[in-house]
Amino acid sequence: MSWLVLVLSGVLESVWAVALSKAAGFTRPLPSAVFLVALVMSMVGLGYALRTIPVGTGYAVWVGIGAAGTAIVGMLFLGESASLPRVLSLLLVVAGVVGLKLYH
Repeated sequence: MSWLVLVLSGVLESVWAVALSKAAGFTRPLPSAVFLVALVMSMVGLGYALRTIPVGTGYAVWVGIGAAGTAIVGMLFLGESASLPRVLSLLLVVAGVVGLKLYH
């Protein structure tokens, strides 16, 4: 259960990061509210998961999911570059997250 919560919390990290970019310095109410809710839910989930997952592994997986997810959203929906080096770098992040899960 902790791993599932950790993965969902990592996805929520991507949600709050994208919402933060759309909040325009907290001048737009809806993205600002999405940011706040997703941030709190992500942190609560991370805290729950770290009760049974080692902190180094849990935090690295959470950050990796959030960073990779945010970069993928940026490439697919926000017009960010999807160059081969960027995609290969994302694959390295994903490989690192999988390795941390397999060998924790």
